[in-house]
Amino acid sequence: MWLALRKAWQRLVNLATVEDGQAELPLEQPWLKPRHWPASRLAGPGFSALDYRLARQRAIEVARLTLGEEVWAQFQRQHYLDVPSARFPGVTYRLRVGRRIEVRRAAGAEAPWSDRFLCLNPTYPLPEVEFFAHLYLYVRDQEDEVIRVAVPQRWDQPLARTF
Repeated sequence: MWLALRKAWQRLVNLATVEDGQAELPLEQPWLKPRHWPASRLAGPGFSALDYRLARQRAIEVARLTLGEEVWAQFQRQHYLDVPSARFPGVTYRLRVGRRIEVRRAAGAEAPWSDRFLCLNPTYPLPEVEFFAHLYLYVRDQEDEVIRVAVPQRWDQPLARTF
């Protein structure tokens, strides 16, 4: 029992190194970082090129599993996803990796914003593809929250705190 508790504790505090011949990846703890850290478009100090590559590879897998095979295949073909609004008839949210949400309106449709784009950024640095999957779920399932927190913008640009 003590051995199991010790292993669990080691994993929790990122002390576990090698098990079955494979190095264990450290547990991410972004809530321990200062709020202003890091600069936009970076994961933070000490993040190597290998770290970025591994994070992006894992993010693709997370996004694919989150979206499901059918939606992922659609995204791969189009390079964007359109999510119809459940609250506003004729309004569609266009989601693109690493970009702001585009609000598209059918002729005569009304939306709560006069601007074409909505800005929503992650709280801490994430790979762009992973945050894209998060946005998809929020827009599809939590539209009221998106309406509450998104900042309307007149122009499109890359998101902050994604890499």
